[in-house]
Amino acid sequence: MGGFPILSVMLAVPLIGAIACLFLDAKAARMVALLATLVNLALGIVLWANYDIGGAQWQFREYHEVFSGFAYALGIDGIALMLIMLSVFLMPICIGASWEAITHRVGEYMAAFLLMEVLMIGVFAAQDIFLFYILFEAGLIPMYLIIGVWGGQNRIYAAYKFFLYTLLGSVLMLIAMLWMVNEAGTTYIPYLQEYDFPIDAQTWLWLAFFASFAVKMPMWPVHTWLPDAHVQAPTAGSVILAGVLLKLGGYGFIRFSLPMFPDASADFGWLVWGLSMVAVVLTSLIALVQADMKKLIAYSSVAHMAIVTVGLFAFNVQGLEGAMMIMLGHGLVSGALFLCVGVIYDRLHTREISRYGGLAINMPAYATLFLLFTMASIGLPGTSNFVGEFLALAGIYQVNSWVAFVCTTGIILGAAYMLYLYRRVVFGIQTNEDAAAMPDLSTREYLLLGPIAAAVLWMGVYPESFLAPMRADIQLLDTRLAAAAPESDAQFAIGEGAPPVEEHAVGEVH
Repeated sequence: MGGFPILSVMLAVPLIGAIACLFLDAKAARMVALLATLVNLALGIVLWANYDIGGAQWQFREYHEVFSGFAYALGIDGIALMLIMLSVFLMPICIGASWEAITHRVGEYMAAFLLMEVLMIGVFAAQDIFLFYILFEAGLIPMYLIIGVWGGQNRIYAAYKFFLYTLLGSVLMLIAMLWMVNEAGTTYIPYLQEYDFPIDAQTWLWLAFFASFAVKMPMWPVHTWLPDAHVQAPTAGSVILAGVLLKLGGYGFIRFSLPMFPDASADFGWLVWGLSMVAVVLTSLIALVQADMKKLIAYSSVAHMAIVTVGLFAFNVQGLEGAMMIMLGHGLVSGALFLCVGVIYDRLHTREISRYGGLAINMPAYATLFLLFTMASIGLPGTSNFVGEFLALAGIYQVNSWVAFVCTTGIILGAAYMLYLYRRVVFGIQTNEDAAAMPDLSTREYLLLGPIAAAVLWMGVYPESFLAPMRADIQLLDTRLAAAAPESDAQFAIGEGAPPVEEHAVGEVH
């Protein structure tokens, strides 16, 4: 790139757009927001095209010391690249989804979304630990406003619950960061990832970071803010919340907890596995009895993100690759499902499942795309979620077959609640005249759902294009974790006197 500061430009474009939107009328604000997000999408494609697979771990680096102990430091590896691409891909779709649905204070709404894009990209690109923290926490503000100002009837309650849950855990993380910087003598994240913190201190540091990242994921039992936030948020708010903001917790585990505190991560692996198993089964059963479409998809997100945490703490390449692929796939699929809910909500202004039925008759194009995203959520081979779930479950199976068995039941339950939802909304006899009179997808709605459908199929058919940029970074993380990796139970599965498990497992087993 010849030293071109592309990451800074990707932060500046939506920031300038956000400031401009505050002073424009509704029509102009919509156009500026769409233009800014499309420019950032183009810059993201340039970033991906120029990323050197097999090159240096950290690329497109920028470093400007602001004062002692704090620097404006940016840079990305393959993991950050993929999450930035997910962000810039979904943002124009969110602006398009808000085009007709948001009619009051449009300029402020568009400014909030553009500011959120700045903060999301900044979190994934930050290489200074305090810069990361500032951007990580500041992301609460625009989402809080989007829910609280443009949300549903109980928006104030949901906004406060979202803000308090996600903020309280982060206070402990800040205290831990201050101790780490004092101990290591630097705020530079790549150096901190290689620093060997004392084993006795790792326990407390890991717990402090876990308090923040577990809420962001969200993990059971600190997940209860998510259904309320999703139900009350406008459609685009739900898309970006499920698509990107939930991934900040997983990114935090990959960037901080695992490489910086490997011994503590191994010691607390049982805790993560236990909470994840409960989440997979319990939230899937809760999803099965929901009457509100958004709540059902929200609970399904908790179950899917639980498989992410299981893969992350499998301590092997398959688990880590699977966790990243689930985060990317779930970002696309859950965003698309919330858009599908938004399409019919805009027509009938209700999310109650019982108010619909037989939509395949009058909305066949909608029914077809909804079916694709339903199958992708279940993990149908050839769609995005299958690759990640297969890798994550294969990774945890190498370490603990019982955890793998319990988590696999989540796939079965996922098929149950998603197909049950689809049958009640799309098939059956039409008993509600207003639902039977709803028109099929408009051109704008095709433009919103079509690109996500293409990306879901692309990831399912050719996952290598998404795995290749991340593979070297995942291998480095796996090497860092190797000494602390938990013992496998596979030896007991194959019996006494059998050949070593390493000869039979796919990939490297520690």
